[in-house]
Formats: sequence, structure tokens, C-alpha cells
Amino acid sequence: MMEQNKTILVIDDDTRNVFAMSAVLRSRGYTCLGALSMAEAFVHLNAKKNIDLVLIDMMMPGMDGYEAIPLIREGLQQAKLPLIAVTAQAMPGDRQKCLEAGADDYLAKPVNTDKLFKMLDNYLQNETS
Repeated sequence: MMEQNKTILVIDDDTRNVFAMSAVLRSRGYTCLGALSMAEAFVHLNAKKNIDLVLIDMMMPGMDGYEAIPLIREGLQQAKLPLIAVTAQAMPGDRQKCLEAGADDYLAKPVNTDKLFKMLDNYLQNETS
């Protein structure tokens, strides 16, 4: 396992999801930032906190992930920032819809942690090469 000093932003309107995901990520040595809304997420993103990857809930009140991803890509000059859609929507076509919105990848809830860590290893190792 690679040494972690990566920061992951977890965006989800449910505090339990942010807490659970952060706990799992911290257990593997990641630094976590949590945001319960896109307004809060943009504060973190605009603060230039060297965020390495974003896990974004696609269904949130106010601004959802489908609206937010293009804004993150355009407004923050962070086109290379890996954005992984995390959603309870697991119907055929939902993965494609997330990717079309600009997500790099897709995870269905409840999150399979093995899949999550494989994805993180993939995106965060490639960043330094």
C-alpha cells in the first residue's frame, strides 16, 4: 500500500455519510475534508487546500452533483482533479449520466470499500506520474 498524504473532499448532504466515508478514508491514512452542501464544498475548493480527489454525492438539495461537476471543472481550473460520483442511483444508465456530467468515475451506494480503495489507488497514483 502506498504512503498516503492525500486530501479527499467528501461532499454529501447526509452527515452520517460524510462521517462514515471520512472514517474509512482516515483508516487508510487519507486526510479528509467534509462538505454538507455545494456551497460548503466550493469554500474548500476555492481555499486552495491542495485537494487531491473529490467524492461527490449526485443527489443533494440546492445544487446537485450534476450541476456542480461542470462548475468545478470550469470555474476552478481544476480540470485534472479526479471527481468520483457517489450515488444511490444504481439503475442502468445512471453511471453514464454521471460520466456525461463530467465525473471521472462512479460508485454506487452503499459503497463497496474494496472498489473505493482500488479507485483511489488508480487516480491518486497516476497524479504523480
